[in-house]
Amino acid sequence: MSTNKSFSTETSERYSRALFEVVKEANELVKVEVDIKNFLAFLDSSEEIRNFIKDPTQDKKTQEEFINLLAANLNFTKNLKNFLLLLIEKRRIFFVKKIFGSFMKLCSQKRGEIKASLISSKELTQSQLEEINKDLSSSIGSTLKFDYKVDKELIGGLKLQLGSYMIDTSIKNKLKRYKQVMLEK
Repeated sequence: MSTNKSFSTETSERYSRALFEVVKEANELVKVEVDIKNFLAFLDSSEEIRNFIKDPTQDKKTQEEFINLLAANLNFTKNLKNFLLLLIEKRRIFFVKKIFGSFMKLCSQKRGEIKASLISSKELTQSQLEEINKDLSSSIGSTLKFDYKVDKELIGGLKLQLGSYMIDTSIKNKLKRYKQVMLEK
């Protein structure tokens, strides 16, 4: 069976699985997950830092010093710090966002969570979101973790995406379907 994964995706998944196994064995999953979230937030906070990390011409020694300093300031576990140093050594540090994204997916899967995207036409209250989450979680038998957004262009209704499965109850979508039906006649 052949897959069409890119080199970066395949490499990122291999590295993330390796990190996942090491920190799971060391009972550090929760701590490393928090550390990674902090690292990614720090990375997103500055374009200069992102460019420094992504630059393949950057000196390894300089990158290692940066990671050692960052690990000390953000109180990373030894395993995470060593993993980042390994990425520098192997010249894979520019894949770090992709690797950590894959790692976070592995952590979610271990907890039995399924990522879902929910888009509504108006702002939903926290209790409404919890009710939707509870109903959908019980019907599919897994815990859902929503990425929630508001899109005023939907006019009314909701859009829910679970992996490749899409439920679109928006008025915008219904109008689009009616338009298509009218054009076909």
